[in-house]
Amino acid sequence: MPTKFSNKSVGCVIVTYNPNIVTLTNQLDSLHSQVESIFVIDNDSSNAKEIQHLVSSVDAAEILCCNKNYGLGHAHNLGIQSCREARREAVLLLDQDTIPNDDMVSRLLVALNKLNAKSQKTAAVGARYIGNAGQLSFFVQFSRFRFQKNYCSHSQSIDLVPADMLISSGSLIPMSALDIIGDMDETLFIDHIDTEWFLRAKSRDWHSYGVCNAIMQHSLGEDSLRLWWGRWRYLPIHLPFRYYFIYRNSITLHRRSYVDPNWRRADIIRLMLMAIILPLFSKHRIECLQMIFRGIRHGVNGKSGPLLH
Repeated sequence: MPTKFSNKSVGCVIVTYNPNIVTLTNQLDSLHSQVESIFVIDNDSSNAKEIQHLVSSVDAAEILCCNKNYGLGHAHNLGIQSCREARREAVLLLDQDTIPNDDMVSRLLVALNKLNAKSQKTAAVGARYIGNAGQLSFFVQFSRFRFQKNYCSHSQSIDLVPADMLISSGSLIPMSALDIIGDMDETLFIDHIDTEWFLRAKSRDWHSYGVCNAIMQHSLGEDSLRLWWGRWRYLPIHLPFRYYFIYRNSITLHRRSYVDPNWRRADIIRLMLMAIILPLFSKHRIECLQMIFRGIRHGVNGKSGPLLH
């Protein structure tokens, strides 16, 4: 008989690193009535004492403090293991700046139960987000030379959209999927951790879906750039060090046998376009280029873990 997931089945994992305390407070206020357990994994934040004080004031919330920044993948895995030990049947991953709508988790659960009733091998269901500029996000499928953007229309507001990958924040993952597909790849440190997990899931014929009526507030990148390219598009802009991980980890994944060839081709084109656009529009163009070249060099040389010089 298929598992019937409920709010009491869900443990939430939030990874923090120098978070904005007001934003984190709003996140916990929105979240605490939607899940049974909250595990905050802090990666050695400078404001760790403030985070501990805040988490201690929230029912069913616990904090695990790392003595150094071991990366996002390691923190996710600590949180996932905490959910296992608490006997939670599903894990909700959230970034520190993601604020879910009050009904986001319940809508994800409806979708997950609907899929589970059909005996689907469901890797995850994920929420849509409202981004920096107020735009609603899309869900991604891989086509031969690009990432196909699938938007929810008004008529699809309660529908599921097949997705080849989801962003980790707002993803609800059954523990049974994690037990078979495996935990997160800690060697990637930050970027492409969610990409790698969903590529691994897809290679094993596990499926993921976007949930059109599950909504959250989420910032993708530190800023966004509005560009006209056939239509108006929003390009997330990151701090320069992130491009080291984006390029290094892309090269790392391109070498793995289970990676979808369509993803590999589309990602190469994306990296090429990014290398053209960033020097033209980024405020930190020199630093971005330096990090891109270092990331490429270290990716070719098989480096992993934190940022290396």
